[in-house]
Amino acid sequence: MRAIIQRVQHSSVIVEEKTIAEIAHGLVILLGVGPGDDEHKANLLARKIATLRIFSDAQGKMNLSVLDVQGSAIVVSQFTLYADTRKGHRPSFTDAALPTLASPLVDRFTGVLNELGVPTQAGEFGTHMLVNIANDGPVTIWMEI
Repeated sequence: MRAIIQRVQHSSVIVEEKTIAEIAHGLVILLGVGPGDDEHKANLLARKIATLRIFSDAQGKMNLSVLDVQGSAIVVSQFTLYADTRKGHRPSFTDAALPTLASPLVDRFTGVLNELGVPTQAGEFGTHMLVNIANDGPVTIWMEI
């Protein structure tokens, strides 16, 4: 599993001109699933992100997690995180998991964040989305498990 984590001031996801997810401060997590991923990896990555200390404390140091600041999250499935650009000019996505594996794992990952106390919404799997991200900092972290 691969994730791009962005600390945001606010974010929303729009599908067919309808807002389906919206948060104030927190995280936008672009989540890619590979063919070897499973529930264990989804659980591990969700726990790691929930406790990732990328929010500033009173001294201005990144020392607080999304849980500590009572932030929220939006999870957006992002198969393009598995793009292979080594050959030619058109990316190949053969390293991404098939939707039958990826969709339940994205749901599991989102569910674990909620269980851990991070109010989490999600984009719509397999749909064209407009993702508005007001990246705060900017802080962007790439993670793979």
